[in-house]
Amino acid sequence: MENAHLRLGLLEYVRFTERVSTRIRLRVDRYMGEDRQAHLLSVFGNDSDVGALTAAVHEKATFTLTFPNGSTKEVTLGEHASCYKGTVALPGRKHPVRHLLAVSQELHTNGTGGRTLLLRYRREEAWATLVSFLGLPADPAWGDHVLEVLEQKKRIEVIDGIGCEPILILATTEEVLEWIGDGLRSQALAFPCTSGPVCWPRFSFPELLRPLIATTA
Repeated sequence: MENAHLRLGLLEYVRFTERVSTRIRLRVDRYMGEDRQAHLLSVFGNDSDVGALTAAVHEKATFTLTFPNGSTKEVTLGEHASCYKGTVALPGRKHPVRHLLAVSQELHTNGTGGRTLLLRYRREEAWATLVSFLGLPADPAWGDHVLEVLEQKKRIEVIDGIGCEPILILATTEEVLEWIGDGLRSQALAFPCTSGPVCWPRFSFPELLRPLIATTA
């Protein structure tokens, strides 16, 4: 964890009223967003700051996000964002640290509208996610072919991230079905040799986060 603070972002919220001025600054360990639209925001701090930030998220407030490289951007989670709070106990610290995970409405309904957000791009994981979210009748062996089509059509976009390397995949169910059909007709793809259930690879949560943890360790 040496120099881990150098790989964290900083979120600042400022609010002025006639009687009170509020300024909150919290560390960001995970972020995913496009331009001003934040999709995933993970911050930690003391109880009062996290509570105030939670209220600001529900009020559709705008925040100033500073990336580890020093660049800044105004971001908001928009309407109908979801917030999840927890605590993190640290050795040698009397009081636990409060943690907040805020998720945009689009990420909460990930995969709808032909837009799928991922924390990172690994073909095997990306294909399994697309098939699940888009409700596709597909085989794990078809992943490389279809994702190569997506790459050639420039349907995979890198978006802003802290502590991860997020991407946006632009593809509807109808489009992917058409590409699968083209692959089967050209014999670039083939149906399974035997009938029965399709066995998909399993990914544990710690396994999926391990490379992300490595980038912030």
